[in-house]
Amino acid sequence: MGRFLRAHHIRVTPEEVGLEVGPGLRRMPGLRREEPATLAGVSIDYYTRLERGKEARPSPSVVGALARVLLVEEREHEHLQELAVCAARTTAPEPSTAPTSSVGPGIKLLLESLRPNPAVVVGRAMDLLAWNPGGLQLFVGMEQWPVEKRNVARWVFLNPGARTVFDHWDEQIRACVGRLRALAGTDPDAPDLVGLVGLVDELLAGSPEFAQLWEQYDVRAHTHGSKTFHVPDVGIVTLEYQSMQLEGTPGHRLVAHYATPGTPDHDKMVLLDMAAAEPDLKPAEEERT
Repeated sequence: MGRFLRAHHIRVTPEEVGLEVGPGLRRMPGLRREEPATLAGVSIDYYTRLERGKEARPSPSVVGALARVLLVEEREHEHLQELAVCAARTTAPEPSTAPTSSVGPGIKLLLESLRPNPAVVVGRAMDLLAWNPGGLQLFVGMEQWPVEKRNVARWVFLNPGARTVFDHWDEQIRACVGRLRALAGTDPDAPDLVGLVGLVDELLAGSPEFAQLWEQYDVRAHTHGSKTFHVPDVGIVTLEYQSMQLEGTPGHRLVAHYATPGTPDHDKMVLLDMAAAEPDLKPAEEERT
């Protein structure tokens, strides 16, 4: 919670919250500690203890006031509330669902039925768990990686070719960091996230872009929209996408892409499906065996 507050108070300028800037240089960007404290109606000492992790029980009204002062968006406000709940716990949370990367036969059939629409299933830490042919091909080069290494965040940051796949690579990396940051803050000890710390350390060591974004503590993730891909064999294709939670799973998400029938992008999507390798819809753990 302290890291979240520190990362966000330096992003807000005095002018954005209606403060007049006096003469002289400000040594740090954004707001000084006393400014969000005053605007939120708490003492400077109390706010300082929040940032330093020495105060762990802010009231909902204080959390709301800080969210308003720091100009956070709705998802960031929710995350700050979740962090406050975690910080106030006096006992360990109930054990989460046992870790699993299993994808049931119904989900595999669903992926197959979505063709030629590219679709994948990912775990909470962005491990690639299952896919249809076009879905895997959108992650250019991913099929050459060992199954246990197939992780969307790892591919985006550590595969040099990934930045040439997207028209807006910067948006993709921000979305990846947002999901991982939110998990690391509120549920770091969940059994299905046992590899999250190692993944974050790997990305911090291997990607300056990841390290920079990690410190910004942006927890916004994209759930729908459009992406433009540069894919061998089909060229440039723009697809809409929708991410949705799969009920009855430990946080698995289905991400499906689509295009309007009769458009050039739809034709390219069909070609992508046809050009893909043999259908490979096995869950990751089956391939390991």
